[in-house]
Amino acid sequence: MSTNAVSGTSVVCSIAPMLSVRNGARAVEFYKSAFGAIEVYRVEDPGGSVVSRLSVDGAEFWLADESPDHANFSPESLGGGSVRMILTVPDPDAMVAKALAAGARLVVPVEEAYGWRLGRVVDPFGHHWEIGHPLARSVR
Repeated sequence: MSTNAVSGTSVVCSIAPMLSVRNGARAVEFYKSAFGAIEVYRVEDPGGSVVSRLSVDGAEFWLADESPDHANFSPESLGGGSVRMILTVPDPDAMVAKALAAGARLVVPVEEAYGWRLGRVVDPFGHHWEIGHPLARSVR
C-alpha cells in the first residue's frame, strides 16, 4: 500500500480489466443477469455512452462503450478479442447455465480438465469467459 502525495489517501495496488463493448448499458444488464454482477460505479454521457465498474462477489471489472477516437475497440469491431476473462466460482455448472440463459454462447462445455472444473462461454459482446474452479488435489 502506498500513500497518494497529493490527497494523503492510501492506495492499494490492484489490476482490473476494462472491457470495451458496443452498447455499454445493455452490457451492464447482461452481466447483472449472467453473473449476478452489482454495478458499483457508473458514468453516462448525454449520448448514452457508459463507463461502469461491476463486481461479481467482490471480483471487479470495468466496461466502457468502445471509443475508436481513443483507440478503444470492442471484439465486435475487431472480429474477436485477444483476452479471455477467467471467472473463478464455487459452481461453474450453474454459472455457465446462468450465462447461457442470459444470452451467452457456449464455446466449451463445463468439464474437468487441467486440474480445473471449467467451461467457456462468449458473451453477446464478443468477450470470452472461462468459468470454473480448481479441483482439490489428491494427496499421495
